[in-house]
Amino acid sequence: MAVLDILEFPDPRLRTVAKPVEKVDDELRKLIDDMFETMYDASGIGLAATQVNVHQQVIVIDVSEERNEPLHFINPQLLPLTEDLQRYDEGCLSVPGFYETVERPSRVRVRALNRDGDAFEMDCEGLLAICIQHEVDHLAGKLFVDHISRLKRDRIKKKIEKVQRTRA
Repeated sequence: MAVLDILEFPDPRLRTVAKPVEKVDDELRKLIDDMFETMYDASGIGLAATQVNVHQQVIVIDVSEERNEPLHFINPQLLPLTEDLQRYDEGCLSVPGFYETVERPSRVRVRALNRDGDAFEMDCEGLLAICIQHEVDHLAGKLFVDHISRLKRDRIKKKIEKVQRTRA
């Protein structure tokens, strides 16, 4: 397994809309394994392939305290199960160091493929529901900062660009 580079906002590649996976094979399974390695290494709870500059519909998640409940979703599709919205302070490995409150449906159903190419459905609530919606947004070229005010988004962008300039 390998730790992959994570793209950081405002990198325009984060805005690329991911394409559906057409074939589940060993190469895709290796990508999933590398994404888990990358997510755990960065102390994240979710990662979309878009964030590692692979524009396929693949996400990995582990919201467990012990980091021992890895979940992966290939070609995920979401269906809200409620109109109730949950407010949650979201962060993102592609927007390091920033957290903002975002409202999302509190319960969702996800339909996806597993690493063997088999279809499955899962009902999610709480942090898992929030995380899965956040990661599916990445596959559509959206970031959590798109759910906040333009003023806050511009401030975050300027601060990240300043940090990136000092690293270069």
